[in-house]
Amino acid sequence: MPKNSNLKSILIIGSGPIVIGQACEFDYSGSQSLRSLREDGIETILINSNPATIMTDPSMADHVYLLPLNTKSIIKILKEHPQIDAVLPTMGGQTALNLCIEADEKGIWKDFGVELIGVDINAINITEDREQFRELMGKIGVGMAPQATATSFLKGKEIAQEFGFPLCIRSSFTLGGAGAAIVHEEEDFDKLLRRGLEISPIHEVMIDKAMMGWKEYELELLRDRNDNVVIICSIENMDPMGIHTGDSITVAPAMTLSDKTYQKMRDMAIKMMRSIGDFEGGCNVQFAVSPDEKEDIIAIEINPRVSRSSALASKATGYPIAKIATKLAIGYTLDELDNQITKSTSALFEPTLDYVIVKIPRWNFDKFEGSDRTLGLQMKAVGEVMGIGRSFQEALHKATQSLEIKRNGLGADGKGYKDYSQIIDKLTNASWDRVFVIYDAIAMGIPLSQIYDITKIDMWYLKQYEELFQLEKEISTYTIDTLDKDLLLEAKQKGYGDRQIAHMLGCLESQVYNKRDEFNIQRVFKLVDTCAAEFTAKTPYYYSTFENVVETPSGEVYTHNESVVSDKKKIVVLGSGPNRIGQGIEFDYCCVHGVLAAAECGYETIMINCNPETVSTDFDTADKLYFEPVFWEHIYDIIRHEKPEGVIVQLGGQTALKLAEKLTKYGIKIIGTSFESLDLAEDRGSFSSLLKDNNIPYPDFGVAENADEALELAEQLDFPILVRPSYVLGGQGMKIVINKEELVEHVVDLLRKIPNNKLLLDHYLDGAIEAEADAICDADGNVYIIGIMEHIEPCGVHSGDSNATLPAFNLGDLVMQQIIDHTHTIARALNTVGLINIQFAIKDDIVYIIEANPRASRTVPFIAKAYKEPYVNYATKVMLGEKKVTDFKFNPQLEGYAIKQPVFSFNKFPNVDKRLGPEMKSTGESILFIDSLKDDAFYDLYSRRKMYLSK
Repeated sequence: MPKNSNLKSILIIGSGPIVIGQACEFDYSGSQSLRSLREDGIETILINSNPATIMTDPSMADHVYLLPLNTKSIIKILKEHPQIDAVLPTMGGQTALNLCIEADEKGIWKDFGVELIGVDINAINITEDREQFRELMGKIGVGMAPQATATSFLKGKEIAQEFGFPLCIRSSFTLGGAGAAIVHEEEDFDKLLRRGLEISPIHEVMIDKAMMGWKEYELELLRDRNDNVVIICSIENMDPMGIHTGDSITVAPAMTLSDKTYQKMRDMAIKMMRSIGDFEGGCNVQFAVSPDEKEDIIAIEINPRVSRSSALASKATGYPIAKIATKLAIGYTLDELDNQITKSTSALFEPTLDYVIVKIPRWNFDKFEGSDRTLGLQMKAVGEVMGIGRSFQEALHKATQSLEIKRNGLGADGKGYKDYSQIIDKLTNASWDRVFVIYDAIAMGIPLSQIYDITKIDMWYLKQYEELFQLEKEISTYTIDTLDKDLLLEAKQKGYGDRQIAHMLGCLESQVYNKRDEFNIQRVFKLVDTCAAEFTAKTPYYYSTFENVVETPSGEVYTHNESVVSDKKKIVVLGSGPNRIGQGIEFDYCCVHGVLAAAECGYETIMINCNPETVSTDFDTADKLYFEPVFWEHIYDIIRHEKPEGVIVQLGGQTALKLAEKLTKYGIKIIGTSFESLDLAEDRGSFSSLLKDNNIPYPDFGVAENADEALELAEQLDFPILVRPSYVLGGQGMKIVINKEELVEHVVDLLRKIPNNKLLLDHYLDGAIEAEADAICDADGNVYIIGIMEHIEPCGVHSGDSNATLPAFNLGDLVMQQIIDHTHTIARALNTVGLINIQFAIKDDIVYIIEANPRASRTVPFIAKAYKEPYVNYATKVMLGEKKVTDFKFNPQLEGYAIKQPVFSFNKFPNVDKRLGPEMKSTGESILFIDSLKDDAFYDLYSRRKMYLSK
């Protein structure tokens, strides 16, 4: 029985701006869902306010509404599209579910005759209302921790008295663990209870007995209308209960669970899903298991929607959960659908993994001075990475190499902690870098039993760490000349990078690489195929590993490489790695469009990225996906294997740009703007000389390498002075200082955090207006400005934290002409091929240059959405030399103004200074369209523009 033939037009609700707790995994699920509906000829209407996502691209849905996510917008859409038959709210995270419930309570769906598919309201209410959920679990015989609901402060106090400490407080109807806390001491309880009640939209909290030290697991389920249920993936949290799963290191498949307990958990999960309602789609269930032989299981919660973990499970297994969940929501059954990977078996199967995946969250605490950096029930991570390997150790190493925090993996890089009390403190108060600290603790000789007592991380994981350290110790007794092949192969199989092995041997990374070549220890690429190679896979989705060489009876020596290289001309697009503040989903948008444009030009496209939340790592975005760290060694081996025409670096943010120098050094062609030009724009001295030669004004500046030089410079520059390190993203470490004491303090602090960095000191143009332009330039020097934006906040607030207005609203013709002239001059002088972003400060009608970045910027997707033009597609074709700027018929369409509004996640860090300055703090953005500057929303933003400026 195929799909429900009554469904011809479906509304999908997106997840809005990126915030901590709800990130681009919902762009991935929403994009997949839209494509899935289109395959069935269903008209798609999307509402989402986030301009940086692939999901809101005009090509993704028949009608895209970039509107605020509220019931007023829903009514507007339903009036404009009376043909809408149904709404699918399960692809947009908690934001979409909450909006769906509100619209239901107001009778909106009923008024417009819209059916709810993929979930039912009762299921949402049961799972969100912890009291109802607890009662239901009791009825079906599923155990839970002792818990009770409080809707008042007094009731909460009574419950605490009854249960005793430690306790967990969880707010109802919130996201990313907002309002959740573990309370160890009675004196902290009042404050945390009040906060939990305030954060819950219905002012309700569930208080439960804290199951500290219990192990935590998640299962991802799918169910169809015939009540077939499949478990797509089991995920084990390496961190025990007490740390939000979004902040936990997670492993798939589950590693330390007995088969008997796993079967019991499966049965419980299926029972739970069936009990909450009669709906078709995806579900995420979380359990706690006692850390003893009994392995008692209790349920934590169930989410009747695709979740952060379902994006991870999709990438871990190759099973596209959002796509299949959408098909089930429109009436298909699992046995009617193909396995998307093999194309020859059905979707009614449970994936089998012959590899291990490890997810590690990515934090950005450096952006939130004064924040509490310990991990707990409230999620604080801004992104995540995933490593795939043949063993847990290899996957763990690959994940740590993907984080981009200047670590080469676990240990063996000279950056470990050496202080006993600091190590113990970081283990006791779960620190964000605990994944590294465990290794340091073992290296220091702290016994595993003590590490286990402190962290309650399962002994199996600790023994895996210990094995790694023992191997490091053994290799350290050799030199590069005496190291034997077997030991080097073992180190590579366990995920150690060449840099780490070089550190152990006291030699250069290149020497280890050459030694591998000499021993013929080569990376081989394996397919992610959902079925442990039982059936032939049709999807080109690969990870790398190392294998022993096999010798055939005829004497032929080989390793089994599943990535077959074609003879087509190829382009590699380097992805942007983990999301963080300053580099988010907008670069994934650019990478995806770069891939699609290169394919249109006849290239075989190859994507390299390690972020499981994104559309770029979907197995059918590029012709070939390598789910690998954006880390030199991995990239170089892929390039040697594939032999592409060149590599596109300017779409993947700072992650990809940082590799440009190495690619150039190794003779690999960079598509678009050359490394020399990229470097010239980053090197403040050379760039200023370029500006001087072209008679373009810039603020007085100087370069200092220590505090004495900074003080000398201050005499010439005059305060206020903007201090910033070079080669960083998102304004990291930038600050405006107003006197010598502040200057010295900041310079010393910066050089401690980023040793050997050159610091740039600029005279800060106080009270200046800030503006920026994005443009496309071709090899012949033709320039087209795609957008000029004026910031509402004054110069000094990071451009990523400013409300930016397109087009400019308050710059006269003289200033606009200067901006246009400077943009053309700089784009040509830098020999830009592709995209460039230039930032300006305007004071007394003179336009000064703050900086230029010859790459895709954070604002390109925003401009593309506002003007309804595919600028990244055009820019990629220009980079590839397939088109010139003059070949395109540009036709921007925007009535009124579009405002890019930053969104902050300060609620995760209650004690942090919320003032804004030159260092970026926003986690996402939304787009607001206004007809005129008389609009109340604009007036409100403009009146508050200077309030948050922090010096």
